[in-house]
Amino acid sequence: MPLTRLFACSQRPAVSQSGKLRLLPAVLLAVLVVGGVGGGGWWWKQRQAASVPVSGAAGPGGSKPAGGPGRFGGGNVQPVSVGTVQRGDVRVVVSAIGTMSARATAVVRAKVSGELVAVRFKEGDEVRAGQVLAEIDPRSYQAALSQAQGTLQRDQALLKNAQLDLKRYQDLLARDSIASQQVDTQAALVRQLEGTVASDQAQVDAARLQLSYTQVTAPFAGRLGLRQADKGNVVGPSDANGLVTINQVRPMDAAFSVPEAHLPQMRRRLAAGEELPVELWDRDARRQLAKGRVVALDNAIDTATGTIKVKAAFANDDGALYPNQFVNVRLQVNLLEAVLTVPTTAVQNNYVYLVQEDSTVTQRRIRVGVTDGERVSIEGDLREGEQVVTDGIDRLREGAKVAVIDAGAVTRADQAAQEQAAQRRAFIASLPPDVREKLQKMSPEERRAFLRERRAQMGAGGAAAPASAASAAASSASGGGAPAATPASGPQASARPQPQRSEAPARAAAPQASPGAAPPAPPAAPAAPGDRAAEPPRGIPPQVKALLDQMPADERARVMAMPQEERRAYIRERLQQQPPSQGGAASPAR
Repeated sequence: MPLTRLFACSQRPAVSQSGKLRLLPAVLLAVLVVGGVGGGGWWWKQRQAASVPVSGAAGPGGSKPAGGPGRFGGGNVQPVSVGTVQRGDVRVVVSAIGTMSARATAVVRAKVSGELVAVRFKEGDEVRAGQVLAEIDPRSYQAALSQAQGTLQRDQALLKNAQLDLKRYQDLLARDSIASQQVDTQAALVRQLEGTVASDQAQVDAARLQLSYTQVTAPFAGRLGLRQADKGNVVGPSDANGLVTINQVRPMDAAFSVPEAHLPQMRRRLAAGEELPVELWDRDARRQLAKGRVVALDNAIDTATGTIKVKAAFANDDGALYPNQFVNVRLQVNLLEAVLTVPTTAVQNNYVYLVQEDSTVTQRRIRVGVTDGERVSIEGDLREGEQVVTDGIDRLREGAKVAVIDAGAVTRADQAAQEQAAQRRAFIASLPPDVREKLQKMSPEERRAFLRERRAQMGAGGAAAPASAASAAASSASGGGAPAATPASGPQASARPQPQRSEAPARAAAPQASPGAAPPAPPAAPAAPGDRAAEPPRGIPPQVKALLDQMPADERARVMAMPQEERRAYIRERLQQQPPSQGGAASPAR
């Protein structure tokens, strides 16, 4: 029995293996068929592609088919922005970081001990030299002065009496009526009293000086810090913090370090009496804080950094600079006069694209010099007045056809779009809260119809339409359809044609009323805020405006909602796709 089972089990794998062997030719045949079909399809596509003539690769007018232009535009005209080659002075500027420091700093302390009876300053104020800042109780010092003055008066009286006695003794000695020893003793007494009177006078002066110290004054003009003592505190010369700190901030100094390579040129200009202008900028290097000049150089170079410390002075008339303030420093070490300059955005890998008279571009190799703001000095085969490409360089090649557009066209379009969006938001914000809530629940078509009717009502009735009409229009729209229109009456309303929707945004942007809405305002009437928001923005170049006019409303809305950089790239790409015959790009370069 076990042998039978073992024999039966050993026969099943043999059957399975034979079945697999029979299926193998079928699988191989299927693979060959699939491969042949795929290879035939690939060959047929290649043959069809090869049969298309080369001239058919471009559409009418030399433009590519709907697939869009390539990266370098093919034969299309490339819209670019240009800058002019100019000749002018270029500053050689060294950038550094510095710290502001006060010209003088002092801790105002009491010179005599006593109770603080008055504080006559406000924290953060600017004071003049000698201004009284605080007062200490002067009574004890006034008493000491009075005592010294009394002692002086007593000793002065004794001196005067001794001087009279000496004169009498001298008269008697002349008549030989008194001994000379008595005269000499009296003369010594007079001299002794004269010394006593001089000592008393010094005591009076010292007491008067101590009394003057009860009024604490500013040692120099400057800005005060925070108060360190209050009225009623007992202060003295040994106080570490004193009463207040004062900094001289007009003028102020800035300390910064520059590479030692500029030291010989700086020393030469300072020795010749020339000024080294210095500019201070804020932390973001966007706002200029002050202008000054170099006043001193350090006496040694820092070997660890290879720099030398420089001090520059600034008037700080407006008080914008503070001690220990971080600043970005721009030191002008030289001035290159009458050199060729181009915009910095025109230079790419020591090359520029020059726009020629036939509206084509050619590469010119240049040697880049010093950069000063948005322009850079160059040396190369360029002449003053020629135009170089500043925007759109990445889409150009040698001999490419270009069309010059306004460099600020996209920027002005963005600004106009932002202003239009702001006006639209202000218009919606002027609606009542219940109308805004219902407006959010509307579909896009209902919302557009409601806004058109609202603007038409504002244009007919004035800048401020009644809130009841807006609420009625919103309540009628909340039923699920477009806002219900009020039937018009009168022959003018019946004769007025139904406004038709146009693809041109110049007409679509104008206020359109529903069949029963109030008639629009006459042309001479001032437009409402909603109407101004619907009109095409002003200041847009003709080529950009024409492109926006050709877009459907939904596409234009998406373009306006894009980020700034993405919107610029999108508009530039659409300008590039337009054939030159449409006039959407721009006038060619002249």
